[in-house]
Amino acid sequence: MKRRLFLAMMFVLAAVTTSLADTDAEVNARKNALDVAGAFTNDGFKLRDGHWCGILKAQDHALIAVNLYAGNQYWFAVGATDPAKKIAVNVYDETGRLLTTDHYEGGDRAAAGFSPTDSGQYFVSVDLVEGGSSSFCLIYSYK
Repeated sequence: MKRRLFLAMMFVLAAVTTSLADTDAEVNARKNALDVAGAFTNDGFKLRDGHWCGILKAQDHALIAVNLYAGNQYWFAVGATDPAKKIAVNVYDETGRLLTTDHYEGGDRAAAGFSPTDSGQYFVSVDLVEGGSSSFCLIYSYK
């Protein structure tokens, strides 16, 4: 019985730790996001492990939930691939209210800086402003 339970747990663990490889477009989008985030690491920000990739479509946005801590500073960096011409990133509180952030906009790359006054769940929105559907990648850094 214990062996069967152990094998079942190993199967679940293998299923959780196995992930699909990123596509070439997602790898390129992540490279673009890392190019932007590199500027923040020069200011003492640390990259958070993990990233979010997906497809941006015109007149649509990607919404990613993140848990943030009061007293920290955050930069959310996004990169996209062709045919995206311009993207934007915004931060919302748990009630959906748009928050004031520092912005960087560079065509297929964008970033938003934010320091929460309250710990909790926030939402990062990635929007395709100009261009066609394309892959994107979001990473963030903190200090």
